[in-house]
Amino acid sequence: MIFNRSVSLLVIFYILLYVPHISEAQSFQLNDHPNWLIPADTLHQPRFIFLSSSVITVYGITLYGLDKLWYADYPKGKFRWADDSKEWLQVDKAGHMVTSYLEAYYLTQMLRWSGVEQKKAAIYGGLTAFIFQNTIEVFDGFSDLWGASVSDIAANFLGAALMTTQELVWEEQRIKLKLLPVFTHFSDPELRTRSEQLYGNSLLQRSLKDYNSIHVWMSINPASLTGKNGKFSWLNIAIGYGAGGMFGGYDNIWTDADGIIHDRTDIVRYRKFMLSLDVDLSRVKTKSRYLRQVLDLVNIIKVPFPTIEWNTKGELRVHPLY
Repeated sequence: MIFNRSVSLLVIFYILLYVPHISEAQSFQLNDHPNWLIPADTLHQPRFIFLSSSVITVYGITLYGLDKLWYADYPKGKFRWADDSKEWLQVDKAGHMVTSYLEAYYLTQMLRWSGVEQKKAAIYGGLTAFIFQNTIEVFDGFSDLWGASVSDIAANFLGAALMTTQELVWEEQRIKLKLLPVFTHFSDPELRTRSEQLYGNSLLQRSLKDYNSIHVWMSINPASLTGKNGKFSWLNIAIGYGAGGMFGGYDNIWTDADGIIHDRTDIVRYRKFMLSLDVDLSRVKTKSRYLRQVLDLVNIIKVPFPTIEWNTKGELRVHPLY
């Protein structure tokens, strides 16, 4: 479950590094800018030193935590590569893209806050996020259970590159990557037990691990692309990807703790593609600094809207609220 570790790294990074910057003492950009932290005009030495030391500290804590909490119980060996490009119908790869994109975005905003010039901040933010994410691949490479993944590295690069490229070309994020878990419940006791074994049964566990429920969205802002900003400049078009029917990384055959083999190849593993609307909460104008903070924090979640879905089972579905 490499994506689970990837998201865990993002959560640790976000809580320890980004959230502490939210304080009464700071100034906020209201209404006319998607970022609520006002960038310094020139390099702000105290902020930059604080940010740099925080990044190094958080990176060290994260490495130590991953090693002790995740990898300590698994055997290690020589560094090796593993091809998992076909695992989980690529939902985990899409998740890697979102995670590296978000890390790059928040790092860039913090660098701007410390006074780093906009283009340099975008480059440094993207590179740092890419390095952060690929740390997981180094750990996996020395693990006998996993192995480093070229496809994961590629997904990490694409996510960070999407953020950096937009900052360099447009100086804003007109295309954002978001997540929206849509949980699937199984009435079949065999499938329900297998799902809980793989993905857990709590809301947090399933939000991070359940590849049948994780949906990744590319949220595009037409107003910024066309230059026509009106009343609905916050309204986005969203293209989503997800999958279903998965009870194993590659197939639906597994052996339980009692040694019993379960063959559920009767269940179709399928991809689904979705078209919907979304709200770019960073473009919603408000004079409240507290609401600005909340909107910025939850903007990684795609807002539920009516959705058209087509899946590889040949079904076309319309969801009144997805």
